[in-house]
Amino acid sequence: MLSAAGPPGEILRDWRRRRHLSQLDLALEAEISQRHLSCIESGRARPSRAMLLHLAECLGIPLRERNALLLAAGYAPVFAERSLDDPALAPARQAVVRILDGHAPYPALAVDRHWRLLAANPAVAPLLDGVDPALLAPPVNVLRLSLHPGGLAPRILNLGEWRAHLLDRLRQQVAASADPVLARLSDELCAYPAPPNAPLCDGIGVAVPLVLAVPAGRLSLLSTTTVFGTPVDITLSELAVEAFFPADPGTAALLHRLAPSHRPEPTNHDARMVPE
Repeated sequence: MLSAAGPPGEILRDWRRRRHLSQLDLALEAEISQRHLSCIESGRARPSRAMLLHLAECLGIPLRERNALLLAAGYAPVFAERSLDDPALAPARQAVVRILDGHAPYPALAVDRHWRLLAANPAVAPLLDGVDPALLAPPVNVLRLSLHPGGLAPRILNLGEWRAHLLDRLRQQVAASADPVLARLSDELCAYPAPPNAPLCDGIGVAVPLVLAVPAGRLSLLSTTTVFGTPVDITLSELAVEAFFPADPGTAALLHRLAPSHRPEPTNHDARMVPE
């Protein structure tokens, strides 16, 4: 990662360049002088903790990396990082499970920052028919599951378009986070076989459906992403819910038919969240 080593000024400069901002751009956004910012980046001025957090906010640096920036400057981290099974996160876990349950009979799942599956509602199971069991062994990576030749890929009817959409989305995440795990995942997925005339992973679109063949018929699904709006915990800041909606009436009807006839209420909402 960019913040793995180096003085805080160099780390800030690297993030500024990653965001394609000039010193003047960032100085105006942060409402400080360009000269002061230059002194911070060059190490001629030692920024306060408040200034580092202010600049990190302006740059949209992930919370995990803000802690690393503070440590590099000799300050204590300010953002907590708890395991998902920490009692303090119980309300968040329960909220996620309620969202997943409430979305049925449409598929929905929760993932962490590396696209590892944390929880899913029962509507996801019918989509996984025929998947290589090795891809379902924890920790399950949902992007690998989607594009791997042993995963959903052979049954995705618009694989070229869907593949380009996912790779473009992942590329944007790598650019935004500088996360080496995501970068390696991107390289791995790009190496999977692509269908003939597959679109380039560059701005393919924001409303690309997943068109999937299942034993019961054909599904066309649109996805949305839900994140916690103002998290102050690293774990929550990196958690997302992917919810799929039917793109046509036929898909809606089929999902209702595939839904279990009886879904008992869970006695323990926390039990269905998988800790990182």
